[in-house]
Amino acid sequence: METLNWETRIREWSQKRIEIFLEDYDEEDLSPEVRKSGYLGYPGATEEEIVATEARLNVTFPPSYREFLKASNGLRSISKYSLEFCGTEDIVWYAPDHQDWVDELMETWNKPVTDKEYFVYGDEQSDYTFRPEYLQTSLEISSEDMGYIFLLNPQIIVIDNEWEAWYCSFSSSFGIYRYRSFGEMMEEILNDPEFIG
Repeated sequence: METLNWETRIREWSQKRIEIFLEDYDEEDLSPEVRKSGYLGYPGATEEEIVATEARLNVTFPPSYREFLKASNGLRSISKYSLEFCGTEDIVWYAPDHQDWVDELMETWNKPVTDKEYFVYGDEQSDYTFRPEYLQTSLEISSEDMGYIFLLNPQIIVIDNEWEAWYCSFSSSFGIYRYRSFGEMMEEILNDPEFIG
């Protein structure tokens, strides 16, 4: 899998996001840091910070996610209604803070999904073809806003050492769109400055 030049891509995406933002808002609505830098990333996490977070969670992050954190330890939101990717200190397991919701979904969304149905990615997949039990062990890697959130699923590894990535809508437009890796998901996001807000 091709490695993204994370910092360059995030910088290009940031500039486009800011341009779109300024079509409806004033420059003063941006934080001083963003106004000065024109960048929505943060300084990259150190290897020590990443290792400490992995130890706290008892995991080894998938390669594309590790590289992202090294380039930018999280990703800012500039819109009231868009998601912010977590820095290392804020990455947590999804279920502990959402156990009632996970239990409800596992109870009500109990149609078995075959491997043939499950392992379909891209435009051919259905937002409703997922396994709710995987929420029990998913990693929360973004803020949650209006029912939208990004998760990593360590139960499915389709590409070498890469965890499946989920873009979830737990709102009226319910569905989970799955990617074979964090890198694959971010490739789509960084190509579309309106993807998350």
